[in-house]
Formats: sequence, C-alpha cells, structure tokens
Amino acid sequence: MSKKSFVPGTDIPYENWIQAWIVTLRLKKRNQSKPDLKKKILYIDMDSVLSDFTGAFNKLDEDVQKKYSNNKDEVPGMFSTMLPIEGAIDAFGKLSEKYDTYILSSAPWNNPSAWTDKLEWVKKHLGSKARKRLILSHHKHLNRGDYLIDDRPNNGAKEFQGEWLRFGEKAGFPDWQSVLDYLL
Repeated sequence: MSKKSFVPGTDIPYENWIQAWIVTLRLKKRNQSKPDLKKKILYIDMDSVLSDFTGAFNKLDEDVQKKYSNNKDEVPGMFSTMLPIEGAIDAFGKLSEKYDTYILSSAPWNNPSAWTDKLEWVKKHLGSKARKRLILSHHKHLNRGDYLIDDRPNNGAKEFQGEWLRFGEKAGFPDWQSVLDYLL
C-alpha cells in the first residue's frame, strides 16, 4: 500500500487538490464573459459605429449597388467585408476596461448571412474582449444599461432607457475620440 501525499498543513491529498485546481481554472476560463456588476453597462452599435457600412457598400460592383439601392443592408455577404471605423477598435478596448461593454446591433430580417457575418466580424476585429458579447435585436430599448452608442434612432435606440450617445459626423459624437473624451 502506498502512502498518500497531502497538501502541507491540510488533510487534502495532492491528487484531489490538483483535480480541484484544474476544475477551478476551467470554470474561470468558461466564465470570462460574465457581466461585471460593479461596472456601468455600455452598448455599442456595429453598422456605421464600429464598422464602416457606407464604405463597404460603396466598394460593391455598380450593378449590385443599383440592385440594392433601396435596401442596402440586404446585400448578401456585405457585412463580412466591412472595415472598422477609424479609432473604433482601440476605443472598444479602452471602454471595455471601464465598462461592462456589449455590441448591440440589428441584423436585417431578409439577409440571413448578416447574422453570421456580424458574429464573424466581431471575432475577427474585437477578439476575446467581445467574446459572447454580441446581441442582435430589433428592440434595443429592451436592453437595460447606462449608455448606448448608436448612429440612428431606429430599432429602439431613441427609446433606450439609459443615455443615448448619437454617433456620426452630424451627431453629438462625431468620432471615437469625442466618445472617449466623454466616457473616460
């Protein structure tokens, strides 16, 4: 019969302690995306806030632009081609340190690829800081939080119960630096 080794000062066998430690590490990794209840909640829209919707549309073939001129957000695959708005990725990182930050966007009902494209865009451009923090909804006002950064009043942004920071060239927050100056 072999003698068991114990964690010094306890009656816990090393084997049990190591197994518990591994389980704890796995749980910590799994829970990385849980909300931090001590931080204020910040939602950020995607299209024309984090990602350049207009730039992506303007790069499309002229025939495609004409075909979708009245329903630009229904171009299949377009959401995967969007580039980040200048300063957006850096701002997301900085804001995520101070706020419990989520991406709150709408996806066109008649463009199923947009739903997947948005998820892939978040993974590619925002990485682990945005893991499991993408919310797609046509009713943004149903989300509880302190701030919403959005370029349009549509899909419940205007009715959001927290503070709506209107983003864009002709809005109160024309660029990401103005947002950072206000929120940090």
